[in-house]
Amino acid sequence: MTRVLSGVDVATQINKAHPGASTEWNATDVWVEPESLLRVASFLKESSDLDFSFLTAISAVDYVDHFELIYHLLSMRQNHSVVLKTRRYGREKPAVDSLTPVWKGANLQEREIWDLMGVHFEGHPNMKRILLWEDFPGHPLRKDFVK
Repeated sequence: MTRVLSGVDVATQINKAHPGASTEWNATDVWVEPESLLRVASFLKESSDLDFSFLTAISAVDYVDHFELIYHLLSMRQNHSVVLKTRRYGREKPAVDSLTPVWKGANLQEREIWDLMGVHFEGHPNMKRILLWEDFPGHPLRKDFVK
């Protein structure tokens, strides 16, 4: 069975490598500043102690005042996992760095989030709609979407 790493322990390692990058944590989750997301993701993958070589899933939640992005990470060699989160405030053009340079598996998942939630992933190699047509008006999973 995969062991879930303590958010406190992972946040401590993140902040040791990148001071101030992790802002909150709990028993299972770690929140990072959106500006630090790409650096932290690279660290989590490349650190031999953590070795998060696999991105299991990315999801997004619209909390009206902000969007939260949730990344489920897994180390198959170390047999542990962690949930990495970040918040992006603002509804006009929410954006974070793409994690496709770190995990190629982020490609389709980031496109789906862009298509349905409107969160743009800076540096993504092919940031276009994946489920809806290009001229579709808006992003249908946003709470402010009008049919």
